Amino acid sequence: MRKLILIVVLGLALGALFGQLMMSVPGYWLVRVGDTSLQTSFWFGLVLLLAAFIVLHFVLRLLMRLTRPVSRFKVWNSRARNRTAMKRTVRGLVALAEGRWKRAEKSLVKAADDSSTPLVNYLSAALAAHYQGRYEQADTLLKRAHLSTEGADTAVGMMQAQLMLDRQQYEEALAILTRLDRHLPNHPQVLKQLKQAYLSVSDWDGLRRLMPRLGAQQLISREEREQLELRAYRELIGQEARNPGDIERVRNLWADMPDHLRSNTDLIVLYAEALVRGKEEGIAERLLRHSLKEHWDSRLVLRYGLLDVDAPRQLVVAEKWLQERPNDPDLLLTLGRLSLRNAYWGKAQEYFEASQRQRPSGVACAELARLYANLGEHQKSQLFYRQSVELLDKSLPSLPQPSEEPHEEKKSKTA
Repeated sequence: MRKLILIVVLGLALGALFGQLMMSVPGYWLVRVGDTSLQTSFWFGLVLLLAAFIVLHFVLRLLMRLTRPVSRFKVWNSRARNRTAMKRTVRGLVALAEGRWKRAEKSLVKAADDSSTPLVNYLSAALAAHYQGRYEQADTLLKRAHLSTEGADTAVGMMQAQLMLDRQQYEEALAILTRLDRHLPNHPQVLKQLKQAYLSVSDWDGLRRLMPRLGAQQLISREEREQLELRAYRELIGQEARNPGDIERVRNLWADMPDHLRSNTDLIVLYAEALVRGKEEGIAERLLRHSLKEHWDSRLVLRYGLLDVDAPRQLVVAEKWLQERPNDPDLLLTLGRLSLRNAYWGKAQEYFEASQRQRPSGVACAELARLYANLGEHQKSQLFYRQSVELLDKSLPSLPQPSEEPHEEKKSKTA
């Protein structure tokens, strides 16, 4: 209410002021064209002039609009098509999420040209085509996605790599991911896909080098990292153990290995095997001796007994171990073998028999049988050979075996 009163007062004041001006400033307009003349007061002519200006302004704007009807229609049509494309894109994405691949591909491709985000349309359509098994169409759509948007190399490359992995085209996927990794060395998704590709092609060296980067980006749990590192180093050292041409590479692998893996028994045994094949038995002996000092394991003890480095010294070391573990059957078996290397036949016999008493085994019996045979005690040798076979037979799985009677029946039926 107060605003209305204020407006009325201001209007009256302005009217009064304008009236006062009209009275205090007399004058007139005279327009003459030929013999015709037009005369009016100054203030009325001023109002007419202002009105003419306003009318002329709107007429000119109307004329400008009328001269560009096609462009106006194009803008309107483009906006309408964009709205339609957006609706189709949404329908296509919904169909993709629901697993309706054919409908999704059709909607997304149809809307791509008019969409404000053609890259999303083509990438999603390529995924839908891939799930239908239409791999060539998917590749074509990926190319169109690449051409549709500037700077789409990364998105298209990652999608292409994922589709290659799904198709089990691991070498091609790895080539794409390697190229992406050079340009985006710390991209999380690229690193994850690289891990999958390395595992698929059994590239253990690439996988072991990738583990620290995955850990730095917190893209892998501690448990999974340890498992993959163990698998990678086991495979790499195993390969080198079978091909001992470059023992220096095996030693470099061991040096690069994380500290927690150097206490793994499987890796220690594999590394020792590789060293022995590479004519580095001295290093293998020190490795096994230090490892057994850190943690006792029967596999390491048995492997130590198969080394031929410094037999007298090895026997002394193993006999010191026996003071702490007098009833260890594997250590006793190792001592028997080391005694053989030192030509202590009687001591070897005692250690083998002690091992057999602690835990009957086919290996200990076989060692005793061989020793007695070479000592000329053939009766004892045959006894232990039979025991060895019996123990080995007990370790075999329970399977049906032929007996004499069914065998005869089968022969008679065949006849």
